Amino acid sequence: MLKLTRRRTLAVMGAGLATLAGSRLLVGPARAADRITVLNWQGYGTDESWAVEAFTAETGIEVVHDYFNSEAEMLTKLRTNPGVYDVVLINSARSQQAAGEDLLTPLDLANFSNASGLAPALSDNAYLKTDGKLYGVSWVWGMNALAIRDGMDKPASYAALAAPDYQNKVALFDDAVTMIGIGAFLSGQDMNDPKDLDKVAEQLKAMKPNVKLLWSSEDQWNKAFSAGEFDLSVYWSGAAVRSQRKFKLPLHFVVPKEGAIGWLDSLSIPATSQNQDAAAKFINYMIDPKFYVEWATKVGAPASANEKAMEELPADDLNREIHKPEYIETMTLMAPLPDERRTAFNNLWQEVKAFYAA
Repeated sequence: MLKLTRRRTLAVMGAGLATLAGSRLLVGPARAADRITVLNWQGYGTDESWAVEAFTAETGIEVVHDYFNSEAEMLTKLRTNPGVYDVVLINSARSQQAAGEDLLTPLDLANFSNASGLAPALSDNAYLKTDGKLYGVSWVWGMNALAIRDGMDKPASYAALAAPDYQNKVALFDDAVTMIGIGAFLSGQDMNDPKDLDKVAEQLKAMKPNVKLLWSSEDQWNKAFSAGEFDLSVYWSGAAVRSQRKFKLPLHFVVPKEGAIGWLDSLSIPATSQNQDAAAKFINYMIDPKFYVEWATKVGAPASANEKAMEELPADDLNREIHKPEYIETMTLMAPLPDERRTAFNNLWQEVKAFYAA
């Protein structure tokens, strides 16, 4: 995900954390000895030193972190370390898998005071539910779509990736799910379950004359764009904000007519957590607009699932300009993928990359 810098602030969360009931989530006065362990990507919001210090000052709850380098590793850590973790970051495409293995505690949003501002399409998303129960609190979201160099016409469709105007000037994200999704869009199929992978392959292989770079990291993208290696690219929405804000790169983020490929990250409580009351307090803090605005404006963050938080950003803030509220309704979220479909996507992407290299 995102490698973010750290800064300090004196902002402290205001009072009013929720009183939780049920499912052992009985939030009372925090004990000074309380301690929670959060499992997340490193540098992804929850471990910002200023935020952790502010939360501890307000609640008396100590926060420590452990990290994963892949979603598969995250699931393995939950399975093999019962009782160790109290909060875990889970993408909506993996939430049902974790809940289906009884790794998570069901949650009631009524018990989280800051959840009142969450966008309904995200807070009540079907991918966060199993057997009618909610297992994750929507936290942040973003999109994979297109970035175009300033001064060039904004592309209306992902078909621009194969247009002659961009010969040897296109960069593609080296990610099977994203690229198969784009191929599915272009062939008129469901990006999460395309039935005709041959048509997907045809669309992707048509981009070969234009492909200059297959990128896998934000740093790689920024350096290549700065060097003028490409003009049009598949890119992340949050990265587009940082590329403009931090590096002053001349680009526009564009959502074409087919819509964006969306993702949603949630915060969950492992079923074996021994500190579920304190964990719930921390999640409520993470979805507080006060925390988000500080994170987004001083560090750089994806879009908040909390509509109130987005509304509190400055009107001209790049994060607010790129992550328009209507995109929540029009983007197609990455869905939970069966293992065999994920394997098929990976195999097809490897085939396409070999075709590019030939």
